[in-house]
Amino acid sequence: MRCPSCQAELRDPARFCPQCAAPLDAAPLTQTIAATRRKPPSSSSASSDEGRFPAGTTLGERYRVLGLLGRGGMGEVYRAMDLKLNQSVALKFLPEATVRDPRRLERFHGEVRISRQVSHANVCRVFDLGEIEGSPFISMEYVDGEDLGSLLRRIGRLPGDKAVEIARKLCAGLAAAHAKGVLHRDLKPANIMIDGRGQVLIMDIGLAAIAEQVEGAEVRNGTPAYMAPEQLAGREVTERSDIYALGLVLYEMFTGQRAFLTADRRITPSATSAVKDIDPAIERVIARCLEVEPAKRPQSALALARMLPGGDPLAEALAAGETPSPEMVAASGTTEGLRPLVAWVLLAGVIVSVTAAILLSAQSMLYRRVPLEKPPDELAGHAREILQSVGYSEPPADTAMGFYEGKDFLRYIAQHDKSKTRWNNLETGAFVFWYRGSPRPLAAQSSSFSSSSHAPMSGAVWTDDPPLEVSGMTLLRLNPLGRLTQFIAVPPQVEKWAGAELPPHGAPDWAPLFSAAGLDPSKWPPAQPMWTPPVYSDARAAWTGTLVERPDIPVRIEAAAYRGKPVYFELIGPWTRPERMQPYEPTAGERVFLVICIVLFLSVLVAGVMLARRNLLLGRGDRRGASRLAAFVFAAWAVAVFFGVHHVPNFDEFGLFIGCLLVGLFDSCLIWVLYTALEPYVRRRWPATLVSWSRLLAGGFRDPLVGRDVLAGCLLGAFSIALQRLGWFVPAWLGYPPTQPYSGPQWQFLGARTILADITVSLPPVLVVPLAVLFVLFLLRALLRKEWAAAVAFVLLFTVLLSASSQFAPVDLVTGLIYWGLIVLLLIRFGLLAVVAQGFFNVLLSNFPLTTQGSAWYAGISLAGILLMAAMAFYGFYTSLGGRPVFGGAGFEE
Repeated sequence: MRCPSCQAELRDPARFCPQCAAPLDAAPLTQTIAATRRKPPSSSSASSDEGRFPAGTTLGERYRVLGLLGRGGMGEVYRAMDLKLNQSVALKFLPEATVRDPRRLERFHGEVRISRQVSHANVCRVFDLGEIEGSPFISMEYVDGEDLGSLLRRIGRLPGDKAVEIARKLCAGLAAAHAKGVLHRDLKPANIMIDGRGQVLIMDIGLAAIAEQVEGAEVRNGTPAYMAPEQLAGREVTERSDIYALGLVLYEMFTGQRAFLTADRRITPSATSAVKDIDPAIERVIARCLEVEPAKRPQSALALARMLPGGDPLAEALAAGETPSPEMVAASGTTEGLRPLVAWVLLAGVIVSVTAAILLSAQSMLYRRVPLEKPPDELAGHAREILQSVGYSEPPADTAMGFYEGKDFLRYIAQHDKSKTRWNNLETGAFVFWYRGSPRPLAAQSSSFSSSSHAPMSGAVWTDDPPLEVSGMTLLRLNPLGRLTQFIAVPPQVEKWAGAELPPHGAPDWAPLFSAAGLDPSKWPPAQPMWTPPVYSDARAAWTGTLVERPDIPVRIEAAAYRGKPVYFELIGPWTRPERMQPYEPTAGERVFLVICIVLFLSVLVAGVMLARRNLLLGRGDRRGASRLAAFVFAAWAVAVFFGVHHVPNFDEFGLFIGCLLVGLFDSCLIWVLYTALEPYVRRRWPATLVSWSRLLAGGFRDPLVGRDVLAGCLLGAFSIALQRLGWFVPAWLGYPPTQPYSGPQWQFLGARTILADITVSLPPVLVVPLAVLFVLFLLRALLRKEWAAAVAFVLLFTVLLSASSQFAPVDLVTGLIYWGLIVLLLIRFGLLAVVAQGFFNVLLSNFPLTTQGSAWYAGISLAGILLMAAMAFYGFYTSLGGRPVFGGAGFEE
């Protein structure tokens, strides 16, 4: 007999076709529940066999019931035909006794919301939510097959290769659920189906819950025989609780027996005790899953899949055209540490490179060529002595101080002195110490930078921020030897006199200021004043002469006084710019570099916003990783603000807080946008560059791959600085005048507070630059199709870009080619984390005042920088070993 509708062969008499549910006789036997409620059968056996809805019943004019599949804690499950889509589905109903239970109904609706978030070939799909006369139900994928528990009872343990295949699919399905924040909490063989095509599907997510919502009694929901110890104890349930249950399932698949036959779980059974010929790798995997402490289990289902013998989930996902999840990327790659000999060689390279960089800095770094004989506190004390010597003895309410590099002076020397010794006498103006005093708290009013040098960050007091406009404010600039180069004092706004005429006053005494400048007044003949004082005055004076250190350069001294009291005194060389008339003019190379940077920044920002929006709409952005990264950047900025900003005890602090908050939020949002825009594409096309980075974002601080890449980054960071400083000597070796010494630390000389602020404020660029580098290299790789072509184009592009303002182009081009070539090699060979580590190590080595002179007053700061670099390098070294012995013949023989 055949069905008149689908022509399926019918072996048993029936009223409905088991394939299409069409009636097999002429009688109209179907009913529509939405129109007429069916009376329950009088026979209890019939009710037990058919459930509430007998075969042939039409539900909601869409589903035709084919039969009852089973009953469970969450109600009845029916097989039905979706008449609209013409496909078999499973319908799951709550028991009638609990339909009106708000908690159960909420749980039922929550199941649907959660289940629909998970879409994976190894997870049973949920289609829709409906309701028939107050009975809610869900329609889900109908799986025509056998559950794993029944299969194991029927045939015993599975063949090894088949068990590994099923285990890998279970890991993939579980990972898909965990990626959405969904925990299964009731994983067991009975909830795993194998259909006729051999496909494995995880079923019954009725006990699943969002990880953050699992608390209280809900922790115990599940099947006790397959619960993790922490779940049985009513503590928190996590992804690793599901890993434990999966370990029990694996034990049954590979041994054909249950791991625990009694309630006593004090001793974890060994798989070899049940099956002697089990693969040792499988035994290790199961043992790791069944660890009592969750932290000792595999950190994710994908990490567990990676531990299984054979196969590569990441390669399989890429071959299938899928975008691997961040967890899958983190689980890929090696899990073993470096051989001790290799790790020692890398560490030795870091030590040698750092030592070379410090030794070469004696000539190549500006702070090593300037005689920094006095610490900032001593210079500040000397500044206060100068103020008292000219009549300003009232203690200030607030003070600030700092160093900066005299760029105008250095540019003048580079343009007018072509001798080989032009950088030998730099105490005149190459490095400047400034000191400010004020009768009011010094509250920085803007984030703008001084025209002569950059303040470390917005909110920091500078020589012109806040402006010198409050009566009693003072500003002194000293050279590193403590000699005065500028003095400014703001006169009183209101005269304190009672007579009709101003009381007489004597001539200004300039001798204390000449003495503070280390000058002999007799050798400085008077001249006609030319420079208008920056503050009000009623007397002016000027002198001309030369400095002992630079006898060939004419220098002027301009001075002014008010009521016989000096208010202005400044040494003016040919390099001094009238800043109120002539703003700072960048060189042609600097202008080109600035324009290129602005264009690149705006291009990356616009493209980043568009790509981030697209990735979010498609649901493929790593929101968790981006959020963690943005939170880290904001926290670093908060630390920088706390230690680096000049705080004041008044309402100006609130404005300062708001301004710094906005800057921190901008940096965090920028990082979030760039990462969300770039990471999904790299993860799909070039995931190897994100393996250790993804592990670090997931909390894998002790992962050997993380340690390896940090150590490699330290080596390149140290080597690049040593190479740069070595390149400084090349022009002199070739007979050319030596190039300008490299800029070095300025604010770090002020102590631990400013050091911490400088390190943390450098973290956002340390993260943004490698992301931008990866973005550009990824685009070139996509355009040129070949990795080597993209690498060559990238190296040429960045070398030319950063050599635009070079002083000695041939040397900078060569060192640039080497440096960017190594950056590309580091990125391709090790990944993003290594480049980030390189940037941070570069910051430490470049911005700390490192010296080999133990008698220098900043030797303690130098030692702190060396210890920070050593901590970073030794962390990478020790972690990269992955538990292997640091010393010992066995470790080296490997």
